[in-house]
Amino acid sequence: MINTLLAESPLLNFSHHTLEVLVTDKHWNTLPEFERIGAVYDFVREEIAFGYNVRDEISASRVLADGYGQCNTKATLLMALLRAVNIPCRMHGFTIDKSLQRGVVPELVYPIAPANIMHSWVEIYHDDRWINLEGFILDTAVLKALQKRFPEESNLCGYGAGTSCLQNPPVAWQGNDTYIQETGINQDLGLFDTPDQLFAAHGQKFGFLRGLLYEFLIRHWMNARVRGMRAGHVPEISGGPDQAPERDLFLGIGG
Repeated sequence: MINTLLAESPLLNFSHHTLEVLVTDKHWNTLPEFERIGAVYDFVREEIAFGYNVRDEISASRVLADGYGQCNTKATLLMALLRAVNIPCRMHGFTIDKSLQRGVVPELVYPIAPANIMHSWVEIYHDDRWINLEGFILDTAVLKALQKRFPEESNLCGYGAGTSCLQNPPVAWQGNDTYIQETGINQDLGLFDTPDQLFAAHGQKFGFLRGLLYEFLIRHWMNARVRGMRAGHVPEISGGPDQAPERDLFLGIGG
């Protein structure tokens, strides 16, 4: 089983020269396993900015070249780099309520966004147990902007965050689960050896017109809003962001 969780796939293309050069230049393979995981995790969390790629189904090398990504695309890159340094990993698929993206999705187009949005996190096998990694999605600059904008809030569901502990979310690698969007989850899609399998089974279907609008207009608009957030300009949401609900019990079964 472990061998399949170290394998390459079209999306997990860790033999691509750009990923091989990155792993070599960072000397990740010389580190002990705990530090190796942390170094890769921190790279994806901080060096790959939170943002929206052209689609979910892009390769790890494309995510690296873009230099930004959201939950699914950053997860693809994280998985590829983890497998490149011999850390077994798999993908856990979910859907999240679109309210988690409110504030990033412009209010003008929010009504046409899909009610349920594809989501995923990465599970690694370390220290003889499975650990959930989701806290890599938001880079620190975006997270700090939200913390500054909502200093009295613990629960937040919006602006790309879904957390019940906004001021101190479990996003740092310390050998345990990390989360930043988990309270927006509304459906568990199960475990997958690769993102290729998850997207083939449950890929987001926008439809032709919405797909074109997203690819050529809306995502660029969203990325501009994220860049503004990173600079400290968090946009207003009509009626304010939603409160993060209590975390459902099924979210703990990933091990």
